Amino acid sequence: MNSTEAIARPVLPKETGNGLPLPESQRDHSGGIRSKRPNKRTVLIRGSLLPVGILTVWQIAGMLELISANLLPTPVAIGRSFVDLIVSGELFGHLGISVYRAALGFLLGGGLGLLFGFAVGLFRRFEETVDPTVQMLRMIPHLAITPLFILWFGFGEFSKVLLIAKGAFFPLYVNTFLGIRNADSKLFDVARILEFSRWKQITRLVLPASLPNILLGLRLSLGVSWLGLVVAELMGSSEGIGYLIMDARQFSQTSIVFVGIIIFAIVGKATDSFVRYLERRLLRWRDSFNG
Repeated sequence: MNSTEAIARPVLPKETGNGLPLPESQRDHSGGIRSKRPNKRTVLIRGSLLPVGILTVWQIAGMLELISANLLPTPVAIGRSFVDLIVSGELFGHLGISVYRAALGFLLGGGLGLLFGFAVGLFRRFEETVDPTVQMLRMIPHLAITPLFILWFGFGEFSKVLLIAKGAFFPLYVNTFLGIRNADSKLFDVARILEFSRWKQITRLVLPASLPNILLGLRLSLGVSWLGLVVAELMGSSEGIGYLIMDARQFSQTSIVFVGIIIFAIVGKATDSFVRYLERRLLRWRDSFNG
């Protein structure tokens, strides 16, 4: 091939193994295959740089007595308290109670939020009847309604579960409603032409179209459930991580307070990572920007 033919010949996109051209998401600016994402070890190292750096500076400042041990104990002191609570079995007992409360409240509130979100998204008359009231209730903060829950239901488990359920309801409700209403109306026109039944429209059209929003609502709902648990256990409890924090605060055991805070953070991150895993599995069909 001479140079003239090489110049005149158009540049074709790279092909996959089955002979089809690569999709745009897998090509770089020159038309070649985009470089692979970094492996899990590299991502883990990058994500650990900031917390490890903070802990190192924190430990050095504590050893040099630049900060008070009563106000801000060193990471090593917090680790000792963490180990002591594990050895005594106290930590797992409180954690089990807290997880049970959060799970029960999330199932109640999140389940109702998903159900009402579907109903409001599918039926305009139901939206006109229910949505204005729900939006008003959504604006009431947890701390404002907590005294009423205590007056109505006391300090027992029922009031704590309801308070968590109240927070878990609204993220799933709003995101499910928005997911259904953001579906392309042309798809419904096609469904009518194909004479889809109502059940087919929901399972093959509404649910796949709204799934990204529903999973986002699930992430937010789990996070709010865990925050609601903190409020519920701090308002009066004899068990749970919130009680552990309050009891340690009364006796100025700051390291145990930090242990409780770390437990809240770890469990919250674990639930969020689980939902992100579901997103990757259920939304593999999306060709979205990954940064």
